[in-house]
Amino acid sequence: MSKRPRPEPVEVVKQRRGAALKALTDAVPYIRFLGIEFERRGDELTGIMPFRENLIGNPLLPALHGGATAAFLEMTAVMTLNWAHLWDDIEAGRLDLEGCAPQDLPRLPKTIDFTIDYLRTGLPRDAYARARITRAGRRYASVRVEAWQDNRARLYAEATGHFVMPAPRD
Repeated sequence: MSKRPRPEPVEVVKQRRGAALKALTDAVPYIRFLGIEFERRGDELTGIMPFRENLIGNPLLPALHGGATAAFLEMTAVMTLNWAHLWDDIEAGRLDLEGCAPQDLPRLPKTIDFTIDYLRTGLPRDAYARARITRAGRRYASVRVEAWQDNRARLYAEATGHFVMPAPRD
């Protein structure tokens, strides 16, 4: 009878997941520019765009700039796709992204099209977003993203995107 390998300690698994997510997000300059953060719960990501004054597009209302909202939703979709695409390798320890140079990181999905529906004014507050993958193949994926601020049931924007999935690096 062969012994089953002992499961890794939870701290090791959490550290590997956290390091992988940090490496992936740090490699995207626009994520850093907007100050977007990602919170991870297992294989699910929530994008967080902390409020900053420079995100205001209309100071008379004041309202978040539509471009900042669109970029936030698109980056949430891209990171969710990337995370799902790499999840099995990260979990198995086959992919160690900590300390990787940007050119050695896995490629990101490429946007084919991205349609945003602005449902209400984005207020001068933190914003949150979650993406749901509606179709994922080896070459193509579809994603739906929802964004809210104070109440998850009151979306302020939603989007649908289609992406080309990256080919593995040689």
